Amino acid sequence: MRYDSRGCGLSDRDAGNLSFETWVRDFECVIDAASFRRFDLLATCWGGPVAIEYAARHPERVNRLILYGTYGRGRLVRSVRPKEAEKARVLLDLTLLGWGRENHAFLQVWASHFQPGGTLEHLRSWCDQQSAATHAETAVRLLRIGWNSDVTDAARKIKCPVLMVHAERDAVVPIDEGRLLAGLIPDCRFAQLDSENHMPLANEPAWPRLLAELRSFLAELSTAPAAGRNALPLDDLTLRERAVLEGIAEGLDNSEIAASLGLSEKRFATTSRGCSTRFASSTVTKPLCSPARPDSG
Repeated sequence: MRYDSRGCGLSDRDAGNLSFETWVRDFECVIDAASFRRFDLLATCWGGPVAIEYAARHPERVNRLILYGTYGRGRLVRSVRPKEAEKARVLLDLTLLGWGRENHAFLQVWASHFQPGGTLEHLRSWCDQQSAATHAETAVRLLRIGWNSDVTDAARKIKCPVLMVHAERDAVVPIDEGRLLAGLIPDCRFAQLDSENHMPLANEPAWPRLLAELRSFLAELSTAPAAGRNALPLDDLTLRERAVLEGIAEGLDNSEIAASLGLSEKRFATTSRGCSTRFASSTVTKPLCSPARPDSG
């Protein structure tokens, strides 16, 4: 599933409250509305910080996280160069004047950064995409938010496996920022693509390499058994016992699981003891039922 963020695409264009926090809260609302209990998350460019913050706040919901061409520190946070703020101001002025205008110099600047290996047709496609994406005024506001974001603390709190892919000569997000972010995440695999394009082209070798990395990461973690653990006797569970375990995996406490199953807490205690008995010979040592939701960071 994909969604259009506030002020973009098919979402309302007149977005009154735009901030990094509203980006995260909007994503939380999308996930809740879709009734996703646990899911894999893919984020690119400035969607990366939103995904990182969400994964840190909701470790019980994100199975795996894939980050492409993204960063932990926005442009104005990471840069200590004295003229960077002035360059950013000029780019914002160009954005306001040239967003979605094919013959404006801004579009050439944008395309040369995002797809320097692209053709004239690729350049024109950026014009169409910008017009469909949002208004120029909103684009300026979004750029400011992205450039000032900092999720380095949140990155350290991510608990799920992460794959991070980055183009070696990316002019939009320097690869050093990608490496820095990967070094902050506890369980992160970093893959470097031989490309200069922030958005890869379909006819360059980096594109099939990117797809191969994604498929390998998802397939490997879908089939690999948990290290150091004996197989749990899941086939022996009743449907109700399975529902109890699913509730635990979602971070629900005893009373919440009982309510979701329509059970009294006394009846729930009997069911959970049945699960414990079946797993008595396994190597899992964590308590079966947590008294509260895990810390969401």
